Amino acid sequence: MTDKPNNFWEELKRRKVVRVVIGYLASAYVLLELTSIIAEPLGLPAWTIKLVLVLLCIGFIITVLISWIYDFTPEGIKKTETAKSVKGKLQPDSIKRKFRISDAIIGVLLVAVVMLAYPKIFKKDKFEDIRDADGRISVAVMPFLNMTNDTIWNVWQDGIKDNLITYLSNYSEDFKVKQIESINGLLQTEGLTNYASITPSAEKALSNKLDANLYISGSITQSGSTIRINTQLINSKTGEIFKSFQINGASEDKVFQVIDSTSIAIKNFLIISVMEKEIVEDFRQLISTSSPEAYRYYMYGNNAFYEKDFQVAKNWYLQAIEIDSSFTEAIRMISYSCGHLGLSNERKKWCLILYEKKPQMSAQEKIWADVVYTDIFETPYEVIKSARLLLAYDDQMPVPHSLIGGNYFILKQYDKAIFEMEKELQIYEKWHSRPRWVDSYTSLGHLYNITGNYRKERKLYRRAEKDFPDHPDLIFRQAILSLCKGKIRKANKYIEKYKSFMDESEWDETRINISMAIIFSSANIIENAELYYRKVLQVDPDNGLVLNNLSGLFFENDMKMEEGMRLINKAVELYPDITLFKHTRGEGLFKQGKFEEALLQLEEVQDLESGYNHDLILTIKEVKKAIAKQKSEQ
Repeated sequence: MTDKPNNFWEELKRRKVVRVVIGYLASAYVLLELTSIIAEPLGLPAWTIKLVLVLLCIGFIITVLISWIYDFTPEGIKKTETAKSVKGKLQPDSIKRKFRISDAIIGVLLVAVVMLAYPKIFKKDKFEDIRDADGRISVAVMPFLNMTNDTIWNVWQDGIKDNLITYLSNYSEDFKVKQIESINGLLQTEGLTNYASITPSAEKALSNKLDANLYISGSITQSGSTIRINTQLINSKTGEIFKSFQINGASEDKVFQVIDSTSIAIKNFLIISVMEKEIVEDFRQLISTSSPEAYRYYMYGNNAFYEKDFQVAKNWYLQAIEIDSSFTEAIRMISYSCGHLGLSNERKKWCLILYEKKPQMSAQEKIWADVVYTDIFETPYEVIKSARLLLAYDDQMPVPHSLIGGNYFILKQYDKAIFEMEKELQIYEKWHSRPRWVDSYTSLGHLYNITGNYRKERKLYRRAEKDFPDHPDLIFRQAILSLCKGKIRKANKYIEKYKSFMDESEWDETRINISMAIIFSSANIIENAELYYRKVLQVDPDNGLVLNNLSGLFFENDMKMEEGMRLINKAVELYPDITLFKHTRGEGLFKQGKFEEALLQLEEVQDLESGYNHDLILTIKEVKKAIAKQKSEQ
């Protein structure tokens, strides 16, 4: 039995099936690569590569069968002899294997495969080198070659070039365009006044002499009454083609329309493609706008969002959808911005606007819309389920792991939350990329802290300091960690740094004292936290948030229960519409053993709140258990 696989392998080699398979696969790969290269310039349909792949798969099966049955010999095609008949013949061992032409062909094919595959395996970002130090794209536009055999189009060889230069120069914030005089002067100096003699290598050399990182090359062709302008965007250093465009016009009268369409297409592609590199990779496929202005406002919004300036972010996103109302990714981010601003009704409104646009979305956009919807109207379990669908597309997307981890945190499943958030950072590390914001570190650090894993937390913050040096949110967490470990001097150093940030940001005393109270309460230093909350109440005795937080601090630590109830009752009287305060009141009643009152209060909160509140659900369960136990003991 053990010899059968070996015998089969020997038979495959004897019938030369292995050689044929290697040759076929190498040829197929080269053919697929060539097809992908020429498909766009020739205007072939999008399904061309798929068709070629299907035909090659069918051909593979046929080729394997033929190579098993037949053999190609100098005498022609012959049926391969069976193993038994070959054994009966004398096989001289001394005859050395001769070099065949087929060996050379296979060798050439394998070299071609390596040459084609190497840039894909070790590819660099093709947009990495086209921007100058000031962030602009340096562009040179070459004359467009007249290939119509009609001299009337000769004038447009320079005409298209000059119009493109003028148009792109209007966008000086994005492009550094080599001007007409520079290009024409260099062409004359090089003796290239006959544009038909300008080869691709000459264009590349000209572009490098002009210190342009990118050049635009093109031609004019004609088919019947239809004029076509063909354009290519090419890397000056590598000669790699970024993008090809083909714009058709009916006649010479329409040439300016064709030039305008070409100019707009080039501008939009370059601006969006380059700006896209600044977006977290997860969201690049969600960009549905073709407007660079809308895209630019969206990018400004992202910059503000990840710096946690959510009002500014929201304003930029609103400007983006004013330009392009179908820009669903900007709408999604408006909903998130409203959530961070505490604007729950606005958050829901924008979520529903996003949801109404699902029919026009791609499959992945629809899942992101579901994530937003489930986050508002359903439970963390549905959010996790939707986020896992995103990972089914690509398990190397970091943001879904962050979403899943955050929802496991809500569910108090801390081990699962830690696993997901660690996975997020592992992906960024694999990319050699900084996380999108500091929360990727501080959220995981918070989890390490509440699970008592201080060593991992400290190590994490050291890494975070490299990506987000002196970030206030990081300093905030470092102060808490130092206090938890009893390192008071170190904690004071971080607290002073955080106070400096608060002073520079011109925070008022109330906000500063609340922040200090949160630092100490997070480190379970109750006396200090109480002190800072009382400082606020001395100045602002009706501050609802502080009344709530201080009473909650008392209830959580089973201290000063009567004062805690007085504080929270005052907060509820002053702000009857805020369900958070009623929730805290219910917690206090429960801690005082007033189970029936607590249940009524907490169920009222549950009726008022539209979203999922896991802490509330757990507390109601505890209260109901306490009531049941109390009744059973009576």
